[in-house]
Amino acid sequence: MKPLQPIAMGLVIIVLSARFRGYDALADPVGWLLVAVGVAALPSRIAYRGTLLRLAALAGAVSALVWFPAVTDALYDADPSLAWAANLPQVMFTAVLCHSLAGAAAEARDARASRWLRSARTAVVVVGLLPVLVFGAGLAAYEVATYLAAGLVAVLVTGLLFAYGSRPWARPDPAPDLRERQQGPPLPEEERPL
Repeated sequence: MKPLQPIAMGLVIIVLSARFRGYDALADPVGWLLVAVGVAALPSRIAYRGTLLRLAALAGAVSALVWFPAVTDALYDADPSLAWAANLPQVMFTAVLCHSLAGAAAEARDARASRWLRSARTAVVVVGLLPVLVFGAGLAAYEVATYLAAGLVAVLVTGLLFAYGSRPWARPDPAPDLRERQQGPPLPEEERPL
């Protein structure tokens, strides 16, 4: 399995919405479960794997709560910035993921992938902070543009995950050979049978 593929598919489920009687038929918790499966399979050289798993679990828990239309409506009715705050675990996960993958790509001397992933990380942070201006500074006229920018960044990150899924630095650690584990370490030459 290529770990970046379930992460990308999970993010697609999370970003897309198919409303049916107020409920999202593409339930975000299912997407976060796919993301967690992919993160768990990431190679050990990827930094912050534990942090990524914890952020995915937190984002999944929050998404399970806001999956109910009454909860989402209550957040928007109280203050639209509360709905933005509910998305912060997702933003943090995506930023840390891009940062970790950029580091692995740089270590593997894949400079182009590292640059793209660092750019995606920066775009995620910027788009994640735009609602502060929209809701905090009263720039409500830019709310639609903020959502559009968030959608474009989501497409960028998902595309990069699919594109880099086959890179050597993104492949899972090889499983130890079963025969080697059963046989134990090789015998020294003087102890080998003739």
